[in-house]
Amino acid sequence: MHSGVHGGGCACGDCPHGAREGHRRAVAAFLRRRDEFAAGQGLPAAVAHSASASRQWVSEELAQSAELVAERGRAEGKAWLAGLWRRTAGVVWAAVVLLLLGQSLTAVGAGWTAARTAGLAAALVVAGALTAASWFHRAKGGALAPLIGEDNRLSTSRTVAGAWVLFVAYSVLVLAGRLVGASRHADRDALLSGLELARGAGVVTVLAVVCGIAVLVRRVVGLRVLGQRLQKVPADRPRAADLLTDDAGRGTFADIQYVVISGVALVFAAVRLARRPDQLPDLPWGLAVVVLVSAATYLAGKYAEGGRPVILSVVRSREAGDLDGPIRTGDDIEIRGAGFVPPGAQGADRLARMVVRVGAVHVHVPLVPVPGGFSNPTDTLLTVPVPADVEPGRVEVQVVTAAGVETNRYAVDVTE
Repeated sequence: MHSGVHGGGCACGDCPHGAREGHRRAVAAFLRRRDEFAAGQGLPAAVAHSASASRQWVSEELAQSAELVAERGRAEGKAWLAGLWRRTAGVVWAAVVLLLLGQSLTAVGAGWTAARTAGLAAALVVAGALTAASWFHRAKGGALAPLIGEDNRLSTSRTVAGAWVLFVAYSVLVLAGRLVGASRHADRDALLSGLELARGAGVVTVLAVVCGIAVLVRRVVGLRVLGQRLQKVPADRPRAADLLTDDAGRGTFADIQYVVISGVALVFAAVRLARRPDQLPDLPWGLAVVVLVSAATYLAGKYAEGGRPVILSVVRSREAGDLDGPIRTGDDIEIRGAGFVPPGAQGADRLARMVVRVGAVHVHVPLVPVPGGFSNPTDTLLTVPVPADVEPGRVEVQVVTAAGVETNRYAVDVTE
C-alpha cells in the first residue's frame, strides 16, 4: 500500500518516494530502454523481420515511456515550486542577518548611528513584505512568482527590473527611517532634498528603462509567438541558469551582459547608498548610460532570436544498395531544412509530438534511438515514410513542430 500511495507522484517533503525520486526513476528507466533499442535489443519477434515495423514499434514504445518521464517531471516541478517559498524566505532573512553582522562589525570604533538603525529597519520592512508575498504565492514559487515567465522559466528582464525596484524601495525606506529619527528642522530639510530628482536622476532613469524593458520584452515575445516567428516550449520548472541561457540551455551574450552590467551597477549604487544614506544613490551618468546600452542590446537580442522553421528540400531516402528512383508510397523521404526542433524541445516527449503532413495524411515522426540520443528527428533533418493513403501525384509536405509552429509547404511528386 505504501508503494501504491508513494509511486513517485507525491510531494511529501523528504519522502524518498516523492516526486523527485519518481522522476529520477522514470528518467533512468527511459534511458535504459532507449539504449537497449539502440543496440537492437528488446524487439519482439513479430516485428523484428521488418525494418519499418520495428522502427514504428520502437518509436511508439519510446514515446509512451517519454510521456511518463514528462509527467513525472511536471509533478517534480510543481512540488519544487510549492517548497520554493520557504527557501526564498530563508534567503531573505539570511540577508537581513548578514546586514546586521556587517553593520555591527563596521560600527566597532565608529559607533552605532541613526543611519545604521534606518538601514536595518528598512531591511526588516522589505524582508517582511517579501515573506508575506512568498506565503500568498507559495504555490507559484513564492517571492519569485512575478519573475517567472509564461514558459515557466526565470525571466531575465523581470529579474533585473525586480532587483532595481527592490533596491530603490529599500533606499527610499532608509531615507524615511532617517526622516523619522531626525529631530532638527535642518536635518529634515536635508533629507527631503536628498529625494530631489537632481540627486537621483541616474537611478530613476535606469529604473524606468529596465522596468520598461521588462514590459516590452513580454509584449515582443508574445507577439512573435502568436505570429509563429518564435517557438516557445514550456519548461518543467524555473532554474537560476535561465537568467544566462536560452531555452535550450546555451549561454547567450545578450542575457549574460545584461545581468552582469546590471549587477555591477547595483553593487556600485549600494556602496553609494552606504556612504551617503541621506540621499538617493547618485548613480553617475556614465554608468547609467552603460546600463542603458546594455538594456538596448538585450532588447535587440530578443528581436533577433528565433525564426520560423523552414523546409528547404525533400528527397527520397536511399540506403546502400538501393536503386535510384522517384518517390513512391511506402518510401522514406528526407525533409531537409532548419528549425524543426525548437529550443528546449530536445526531450523525447517533445520530439514525439512532431508531425509531418504529406498531402492530407498526418505522419508522426518516428523516434530512431542511438546511443546517447536520437538520430531522427533532428533540427535540420527529418525522415518519415510516405503512407499508402497518399494519392499519387503532386502533394504538399509540411512540418508541424513540437511548439505547434508550421513550416512552409513544399510540393513533391509521388508515383505509384
